[in-house]
Amino acid sequence: MMRTVLFGAMYAALAGPAVAQGIDVGALMPQGAPAAGRIVQIVAVLTVLSVAPSLLVMATCFTRLVVALSFLRSGLGLQTTPANLVVVSLALFMTMFVMAPTFDKAWNDGVKPAIENQIGEREAFERIVEPFRTFMARNVREKDLNLLDGLAHDSIRAKNGDKIDMRILVPAFMMSELRRGFEIGFLIALPFLVIDMIVATLTMAMGMMMLPPSIISLPIKVLFFVLIDGWSLLVGSLIRSYG
Repeated sequence: MMRTVLFGAMYAALAGPAVAQGIDVGALMPQGAPAAGRIVQIVAVLTVLSVAPSLLVMATCFTRLVVALSFLRSGLGLQTTPANLVVVSLALFMTMFVMAPTFDKAWNDGVKPAIENQIGEREAFERIVEPFRTFMARNVREKDLNLLDGLAHDSIRAKNGDKIDMRILVPAFMMSELRRGFEIGFLIALPFLVIDMIVATLTMAMGMMMLPPSIISLPIKVLFFVLIDGWSLLVGSLIRSYG
């Protein structure tokens, strides 16, 4: 578990410069490599660290989770509660929970052997990427893959066979995650919409034209969400959606 947290923290670049200082870059480089090769490798490592937040969004379940939580906040009618920091933090740690097996495999198969100089950089990269490729391939829609493959000048999938190229897998996975996030968001917002309609109908029937329905519906929606233990239901459903 500690390795999962460590790898996830490094992957999300939460520690910023401290992570960059804590990584032994020299351990990732062969001793006999020329100076130019070492410089290129250092630049590559720093580049990966700088785009780590984007990689977290692109190659993990973070997108679906944060979209669903945002729909929940909108459905409740709360603009700033929970705060963005709370929503993003919850989605982040849920991502760490769902992706823990993937992080562990990437660490044990790729990062750890590379740090110990047991494998080269190219092989380490392939071993690190492979668990994420497997996770994305398991959750991507075939329709999105075919769409992007058809838009390419030459069929990328035909060249690579069963191994899906990351050039089409990553954008197709993000499209699939956005679609599923919006589907879940619709299911989340639907009961709150029904409550809004009922309250609006009742206030109109009682002749309270000047009273905004949201003033009455907001506490009702919050009470409804609390009574059904909505946070547990939502978090559990999101995690189970990844099987």
